[in-house]
Amino acid sequence: MPNAEPLASDATPSAASDLRRLAEALGGAAPLTWVLTGDSITHGLVHTQGERSYPEHLHELVRGELGRTRDVVINSAISGHRLTDILGDFDRRVSSWRPDVVTLMIGTNDLATGPGRATVEPSDFATSLSRFVARVRSLGAIAVLQTPPSIDVPNAPGRERIVEFVDAVRAVAAADDVLLVDQHARFTELGNGGVPWGLMGDPFHPNAAGHASLALELATTLGIRPAPSRSLPMLEARVAAARLNP
Repeated sequence: MPNAEPLASDATPSAASDLRRLAEALGGAAPLTWVLTGDSITHGLVHTQGERSYPEHLHELVRGELGRTRDVVINSAISGHRLTDILGDFDRRVSSWRPDVVTLMIGTNDLATGPGRATVEPSDFATSLSRFVARVRSLGAIAVLQTPPSIDVPNAPGRERIVEFVDAVRAVAAADDVLLVDQHARFTELGNGGVPWGLMGDPFHPNAAGHASLALELATTLGIRPAPSRSLPMLEARVAAARLNP
């Protein structure tokens, strides 16, 4: 799997087989290349106020706590981008890095409506998302989809369709049997059924504590739980404290 090659024509990847492949690779010596892509939430600027974004936390968990110092963790997300932007720049954003694992968190801009914005239908978004998965898998890499986190809808005009697009990500993950990190479900849980105010930097960008939560959910889904760990208890404490200070 390292520096992945296209899968054989008779190989049918699934979420379960991808998770097994990843566990085996993490237990081996060969280095992995991780590509995390998406929009401003993954880009991780401004709203973390100088603290670490979730890709940076993953970097510490993988290269630090797992001791995989020859792994490379690349963040190719760009603020303001939609899924069509990523598909149109797929070589630079994804394939040129010869990835072994590719994560995608997208949808917060795709769902936006308003002056100067082309309206994207959830069904078209789902079709594009399935294309993305197919292209990642054609590289022999593991695809990981992430739902976008919560939105404070009353204070984010034009982003009222969040649940429709979250459901589209879930539907593609189920139909294509792809690993899914349901960040939206986790944020809703942390917000006691609503928006977890202490984890938000603005109506739709997580703050530093929110990024700690994103990192924890991603690491849990991918089985990256080093023990003992310095980072995981700190991330968990950061999220717990933020819940107490909405």
